Amino acid sequence: MENQYKDRFYGIFQEHVTRTGAEQLLNWLEKTDFFSAPASTKFHCACEFGLVQHSLNVYQVLREKYFEEGDSEESFALCGLLHDVCKAQFYKVATRNVKNEETGQWEKRPYYTIEDAFPYGHGEKSVYLIERFVRLKPAEAMAIRWHMGGFDESVKGGSFAISTAYDRYPLAVKLHLADLEATYLREHGTSDIRH
Repeated sequence: MENQYKDRFYGIFQEHVTRTGAEQLLNWLEKTDFFSAPASTKFHCACEFGLVQHSLNVYQVLREKYFEEGDSEESFALCGLLHDVCKAQFYKVATRNVKNEETGQWEKRPYYTIEDAFPYGHGEKSVYLIERFVRLKPAEAMAIRWHMGGFDESVKGGSFAISTAYDRYPLAVKLHLADLEATYLREHGTSDIRH
């Protein structure tokens, strides 16, 4: 199953992303758990290979619903596939005791927990990690930075920056909508840890 998602990711990325540093970015991804990590601890795609599944789903929604004449295939691939790169090396497997309802016995069960070694925020961390290898255009950086929309912690304090970013950069709105649809409509119920 892993190769299916990874191969699809590579196919899209290598077809559309031609910027300097693209191969180095892929090499770095290979050294992380990006292609095997979950996308969340217990919500959408909280399973092995969930992060790459979610990345592909967001790209698919973004491309199918929001690509218009004048849009860039490269920008859509970079934003859709890499918006959550901040989740690489982010989740760890732990165990907890859960009572088996059938037997009444306590059993150790695996679950995902967060271990954030570089707490730099969410969208901004993805932008930072990508830009270590590939230079993003302003619209791409804004889209990735603000893809969480109102779920972003900095917005809860009343920041108007997100409104300005959405007003100036349509790609940011498109990525946010694609992320919402992938998460809440296409991936609903995909949260089973497998080991």
